[in-house]
Amino acid sequence: MWEILKDAGVDPSPDRASTSWAAFLRGQAEAILACDFLETVTLSGQPQYILAVIEHAPRRIRILGTTTHPTASWVARAARNLVMDLQDAGSSIRYLSRDRDGKFCATFDEVQADAGIQVVLTGVRMPRMNAVMERWVGTCRRELLDRMPIWNQAHLLHALREFETHYNLHRPHRSLDQDASLQPAPEPITSRADIVDLNVRRRDRLGRDPSRVRARCQTCMDGSAPTALIRHVPLVKPPDAKRIVRHAEGRHVAENIRL
Repeated sequence: MWEILKDAGVDPSPDRASTSWAAFLRGQAEAILACDFLETVTLSGQPQYILAVIEHAPRRIRILGTTTHPTASWVARAARNLVMDLQDAGSSIRYLSRDRDGKFCATFDEVQADAGIQVVLTGVRMPRMNAVMERWVGTCRRELLDRMPIWNQAHLLHALREFETHYNLHRPHRSLDQDASLQPAPEPITSRADIVDLNVRRRDRLGRDPSRVRARCQTCMDGSAPTALIRHVPLVKPPDAKRIVRHAEGRHVAENIRL
């Protein structure tokens, strides 16, 4: 009997009635919200705890706030603010996935339950069950927190708000076919004339990257006029100076960079 069921692709009876975690996430993506805490440290050594939530389907991120002491009252207030934001947006969230962190107090779950949102706990030491949220945490660290020194809580909150806007409105997502969370990708350029005259501008949201310096090519090896190319050269430790050879306009350009 088992061989007949296996050849027909029919699972045993207990497995037919159960739903895997991956199937649950795919089937209820439009109704799932994930949340988590992440920690960073300011230049003065003060720890900061960031509470963020992300919607599974549109990948929209919401920064609920930062604090040095995530007390029960602070977490409960953040939960109420989240519920009000979801109601104002007309969201159809029914599930909230979170880990078993002790910072999530009982009031946090009660506020979600009053709003009709069921809290789903992930397994112990199983970050893959909350993979969408954990992936955003890694993105926030790699693209923001690891690249920018944070002065204080106000500076951190300002940087997170800018990153939230960038993530929701401009950053492409592979799961959304390169669209942003709240803004579709522009129409592709097919005209050759438009590609030739393409004007791309870069905008600094949070200032320049402190881990890089600008270096201008001074002279070409053949004695021609200095090039107008500007390169971003990563800081190299511990040497004070480094000779860098680049390839620009078909020629090798040598630079003496003082770091």
